[in-house]
Amino acid sequence: MPERIDWLEDGSAGGTPFSPRFGDRYRSELGGLDQARDVFLKGCGLPAAWKGERQWRVLETGFGLGLNFLVTWRAWKDDPDRPTHLHFISTEAFPATGDDLCRSAEAHPELQALAAELKAQFWGLLPGFHRLSFEDGRVLLTLCIGDAKAMLKQQAFEADSVYLDGFSPQKNPDIWDIHTMKAVARCCRRGTRIATWTIARSVRDALSEAGFQVHKTPGIPPKRDNLQGEYNPAWTPQKPPALLGTVAARTPGHCLVIGAGLAGAAAAASLARRGWTVTVLDAASEPAAGASGLPAGLVAPHVSPDDAPVSRLSRCGLRITVQQASALLKEAVDWAPTGVLENRLDDQSDWHATWQGDWADAADDWSRAATPAQRAACDLPGKTSAWWHPRGAWLKPASLVRAWLATPGIEWRGSSAVSALQRTKGQWQVLDGHGKALAQGDLVVVAAAHGSVALGMNISWSAAGPAGDTHSVEAMHPPLALQPLRGQLTWRRRDADASGALPPFPVNGHGSLIPSVPLNGQPAWITGATFERGESRPLIRPADALANLDKLAVLLPNTAAHLRASNVSGDWQHWAGVRCATPVRLPVLTTMERPGTRSGEADESAGTLWLSSGMGSRGLCFAALCGELLAARLHGEPLPVELRLAAALDQAATARTASVPRKKPSSPE
Repeated sequence: MPERIDWLEDGSAGGTPFSPRFGDRYRSELGGLDQARDVFLKGCGLPAAWKGERQWRVLETGFGLGLNFLVTWRAWKDDPDRPTHLHFISTEAFPATGDDLCRSAEAHPELQALAAELKAQFWGLLPGFHRLSFEDGRVLLTLCIGDAKAMLKQQAFEADSVYLDGFSPQKNPDIWDIHTMKAVARCCRRGTRIATWTIARSVRDALSEAGFQVHKTPGIPPKRDNLQGEYNPAWTPQKPPALLGTVAARTPGHCLVIGAGLAGAAAAASLARRGWTVTVLDAASEPAAGASGLPAGLVAPHVSPDDAPVSRLSRCGLRITVQQASALLKEAVDWAPTGVLENRLDDQSDWHATWQGDWADAADDWSRAATPAQRAACDLPGKTSAWWHPRGAWLKPASLVRAWLATPGIEWRGSSAVSALQRTKGQWQVLDGHGKALAQGDLVVVAAAHGSVALGMNISWSAAGPAGDTHSVEAMHPPLALQPLRGQLTWRRRDADASGALPPFPVNGHGSLIPSVPLNGQPAWITGATFERGESRPLIRPADALANLDKLAVLLPNTAAHLRASNVSGDWQHWAGVRCATPVRLPVLTTMERPGTRSGEADESAGTLWLSSGMGSRGLCFAALCGELLAARLHGEPLPVELRLAAALDQAATARTASVPRKKPSSPE
């Protein structure tokens, strides 16, 4: 269940929030607004400090009821000199409910609309990272649910401001101890300003030991003093090496994206929002001509008893995809948040048992046992193992691709087949089959699905010779572990007489069924898809239509029988495409380095060539996530997923087995 909050009726508007767990108030006696503004915002020199910056990163320990975030967001909105992007990163071991967040803001009219927006996204907060997006992606809140020390070790960024908040050191000493302060210091640059309301000697000592220089400042009466300072250690900080290769934060320039499917369009949109000029090239004459051109697909969380990496990544990706679909697409035409029922067939494993006690409600936001009425709507026996994914949806990938490519700053070029890459004079050139340069830029993202394999073997870098001249060095990059995976869908116009045989919502499991989606101006049903490994041609095979009905007969026996019997006119339609997958069932997002570069060797091309691919059959979950992760790694932003998960994607290009690091979920300490 969500964190319990008692509201003390003490004459203040809405009452004062009190934590039974810690026996302490969530805010000072005079109210949280003054504390948020005077202690934290002004204590870090904001908003003046962010003037003229492209981005600003605020780290907070203890999200609580979100007042510090709301006040900082409000200050950003009101400031004409605000940075383009505001990143707010906050740890929280015991998240409250959206209702409590809104109640906390009741006394502050200027925050109520923002609190309502926050509440709409404040769901499903299981342990781990959650990326919430506001202001068309210009205000990004990364909630790190769990113990502050553990969560900060899973981040890789440098904060510009730090709000040290939480219940008093006497009530909750763990969040103020030396280990937490060192974890905070790891996320700071020299000069990062820090502010807090407590002046406890133990806190001052811990901050000093971690490298902060702090001093008392006048507090808000009746509190005499607050604490401010900056990260300025007397020593040269030796930060532990990250699991990811270090890439210096880049200034936006001109990026070339090869491939106009989900992966390429998502990367292009994420970079364009950060100020890049992006050229997207594709061999086809239209975007989403490959596997991303399927009529419609499902986006739903992956469920596993041990909450494997693919499950955690699918939740992060679903959240981001739904955010962007809601903002960019027309509901009921391009997508619909219908929810998805998953028939688990013979799998009786209980994923929900993983999340007990405090996490049961958050788990229900993602997946819960299907109700008897939901099973009955699918003509499934009452004992069928089935899950209901309330945030699931159907979505037309091509519509999302076109919406992403319409982001200001993106130029789309069709009929532009790229055969080779060449690095020369600090720029990348993309070449056609005749060696003619199609475009050049500072950065390249290869998102050409299985075509990335051939392209990865046809790269040349310019290298300096002994006399200072340059020569071309052909790439000997290890072959990428990307596999073609052909799939065929079956669909047909939905006749009125079929309505009673179709469930009212999508169903997946052994294949899938979308019962109603507008295609060619009429509602249609879609079922499939087949999986043919090693086939790189998008062939239509009539036998696959029967294979899809056979799979549907296992998933939804009565529905399959009706559809099979109704095919008297033989007017089923077919679509085939070739997905791209990795052996570890995870997408790949990695930088491709010049072969032969030794560790520590200077290389001006480092971090300028990236691969985003291997989405498999979960491109709708993974593409937007990989685009945002790419932007984070390029610009020193907070990661949208834990470092260990980002590292798993970084390694997926060369992984040959399914041995991906796993970590069983656990409650915050």
